[in-house]
Amino acid sequence: MGRYRKKTLIFQEPIYVQSSGTSVGPREGSGPLAGSFDEVFSSLYCGEKNWEAAEKQLLRTAIDHCLTKGQITRGDVDLLIAGDLSNQMMSASMVACDLQIPYAGVYSAGATLVESMVMAALWINGGFADHIVAATSSHYGVAEKQWLYPTEFAMQKPLYAQTIVTGSGAILLGRKRTEVKVTEASLGIVYDFGVNDPFHLGAVLAPAVAETTLWHLEKTKQALTDFDLIVTGDLGAVGTEIYRKILREKGLLLSDTHMDCGVMMYCTKQHPYAGGSGAGCAATVVCGHLLDMLKRGKKKRMLVVTGGVFLNTTFIGQKQSIPTIAHAIVLEREE
Repeated sequence: MGRYRKKTLIFQEPIYVQSSGTSVGPREGSGPLAGSFDEVFSSLYCGEKNWEAAEKQLLRTAIDHCLTKGQITRGDVDLLIAGDLSNQMMSASMVACDLQIPYAGVYSAGATLVESMVMAALWINGGFADHIVAATSSHYGVAEKQWLYPTEFAMQKPLYAQTIVTGSGAILLGRKRTEVKVTEASLGIVYDFGVNDPFHLGAVLAPAVAETTLWHLEKTKQALTDFDLIVTGDLGAVGTEIYRKILREKGLLLSDTHMDCGVMMYCTKQHPYAGGSGAGCAATVVCGHLLDMLKRGKKKRMLVVTGGVFLNTTFIGQKQSIPTIAHAIVLEREE
């Protein structure tokens, strides 16, 4: 089964990644990771009439690719664990309605995919399911309209702001042995570090991501050198520097062994401000580029720590500080 060490799980019987699927918008599809995505839409509308329907299409497309690559039908899936950034997680809920798969909605903003994967691994580890899909999505137009400012408002953002990723990632977990397995996980604590600027996500997320990183290393009695790669999401350029500074002050040095999903998503000529963010950012990077690295043997073991913020328009208007959380999961190549 597994061992539980207050927030940290060690799976003695690994949970295996059966397949994954990704879909992204045009901006993401013309970035550095373009070759790792299953489907790239040429328009933010994704063939639909509005952005909300477009996000639903993104999520459905990612799940369809995941099931096709896993060579199973939706009838073989015991549970869909998913969430997104839209109000009441409408994209995930509507896709679940279309698929007619038992559904559990979860929300941790940018940390939603990892949270979904941890929940899925627990269900499978406990013997309650054989196949579970974990998925999430975000859409630039939907999120900007809901959380910040509509695109038509044409407000200039600060340079430390980040760009909401238009994309979706889905991953199928099960017991069948494959090239990649889930072996450890840590669920985070909600923190409030006093930052109330919704544009300054890097400053909000970095301390929480650092806390969960340090916690996981301590509870599993491991060092940074036990991993080929430490992956964070979605700190962006500003948050990455803060994260590395926090770890450096704890005596832990990160160099080429650290990659951030928000930094990886875009190139500077795309003018993404400080990088990518949103639930679809880490999801598409993990389900695409990172799993490819493990399958091809370029990396053998990685610790993925993704953060998310909890806020709504009321909180933003009241200038309240923004709570944040970070979850971690360990992905390993099966030798």
